[in-house]
Amino acid sequence: MSRPAIAHIRLDAFRHNYRVAKQQHGGNALAVVKANAYGHGAIKCAKAISNEADGFAVACLEEALELRKAGIKNPILLLEGFFEMAELAEIVANDLWLVLHAQWQVNQLLASKLTKPVQVWLKLDSGMHRVGLSPEQYISAFERLNQHANISKIVPMSHFANADNLNSSHTLQQLALFQHTVLSTKNHSLKDASLANSAAVLGWPQVFVSHPQKHWSRPGIMLYGAHPIDTHLHNQSLRPVMQLSSQIISIHSIHQGDSIGYGSIFTATRDMLVGVVACGYGDGYPRSTIGAPVAVNGQITTVIGRVSMDMLMVDLTHITATHVGSSVELWGDQVQANAVAKAAGTIAYELFCNVKRVQFRYSDTNQSDTDSIT
Repeated sequence: MSRPAIAHIRLDAFRHNYRVAKQQHGGNALAVVKANAYGHGAIKCAKAISNEADGFAVACLEEALELRKAGIKNPILLLEGFFEMAELAEIVANDLWLVLHAQWQVNQLLASKLTKPVQVWLKLDSGMHRVGLSPEQYISAFERLNQHANISKIVPMSHFANADNLNSSHTLQQLALFQHTVLSTKNHSLKDASLANSAAVLGWPQVFVSHPQKHWSRPGIMLYGAHPIDTHLHNQSLRPVMQLSSQIISIHSIHQGDSIGYGSIFTATRDMLVGVVACGYGDGYPRSTIGAPVAVNGQITTVIGRVSMDMLMVDLTHITATHVGSSVELWGDQVQANAVAKAAGTIAYELFCNVKRVQFRYSDTNQSDTDSIT
């Protein structure tokens, strides 16, 4: 019998969440599948929606080539663009879209001899101050790129820093700067642009209220069923794609005053029944977790003590009918990944991306087979 730690990936839920993003936004949507689809499996996820996705977004050329090799023919955007001029030949050969976020990229692209023009997404730093051209650089770059033989189309884009905070004025400030800058370029409008990440799609509909059918959203975390805005932890429109589960492998009693686990960070205030679960930080469950919810046999309890590399412990005192082999959901349908992330002082993005070593099992209600990857 193999170790019971399993990441069950429901591709029908991924497809559902993409449709929610499209409906909520109203325009085109690039499904963000960078970092191996946030740990869910980029090829599997992309194939699940390839017949309806407007396109995909990845971080780099290597991720895009994996999708192309797997037969994905949809448009693919490179969110970090190219890292050296030598990549441009493969970018052109594989018909990839290209983000330009730095002056050196603009210069090198214009100096290159391409066999055919590429579509570029010109990124404005509207207030994130991570990557992107300043407004002055943006206007100059746009004029240089516009109608150049290497460029087939320019899509203006930017990225929000605080869209997950509905009380912040920063998002509207970024939007105003973006609109002003883009409209300052010659012969351009906002009818074909990209701003909305998951948080903007769900929390800031005014971002794309003008010309929604032409605005490109870039949904990421919402595709995987985690809501990016804290006040929407229980949003019912999104479905968890990953269910991380395992089993109880040992049960024992401890007395009031006993401490358990490395560092003895948990001391029992009463007699307790403790269950040991086959999952730990070696599988991607965060070591920093304190008191995170967990479901045993469908009943909610908590993680106690310090998470080990291969195991963690849970309170079984008030959980009925438990035994070695009882099912445990670390996150998924009953336990929200956001709740676990909050207990660990991190975000669901990191939880998903860190999952490893466990068995990956894929299912899709539209298909009769279930595929497993170990």
